[in-house]
Amino acid sequence: MHLPAEAVAATVLIEVVRVSALPAREGVTYPGEVVAHWTGSEVAHALALIASLPGSEQHRCGFSPGWSLRAYEDSLDLVLFEAAFCFKCHEVRMHGTAVPPTLARQFFDAEASSARTLLALLSPAPR
Repeated sequence: MHLPAEAVAATVLIEVVRVSALPAREGVTYPGEVVAHWTGSEVAHALALIASLPGSEQHRCGFSPGWSLRAYEDSLDLVLFEAAFCFKCHEVRMHGTAVPPTLARQFFDAEASSARTLLALLSPAPR
């Protein structure tokens, strides 16, 4: 999977969000409960894991993401990008100031070991 390189380099904090609904309009963050914050090596590990996700064909489910990751730069004012993951249709939708249109919608192999590892990191987050 492709991530915006400049944003990856600038990311110092990731919020893990348990998505509760689709956003009211395009370009705003996904509503849901923030269940964890990752910093330091957790950020590096998560971004490397996401970058290693193999591509896939689109699967039809209507896009119902369960998890979202919001990446912040050091001032914590600006969401560099948010990536919402649907493990049913194998789709990731990204938006944010650092996301070019070509990266806004991607497909990943949700059955790949890297995807299963990512889901395991997200799922046990405290609620």
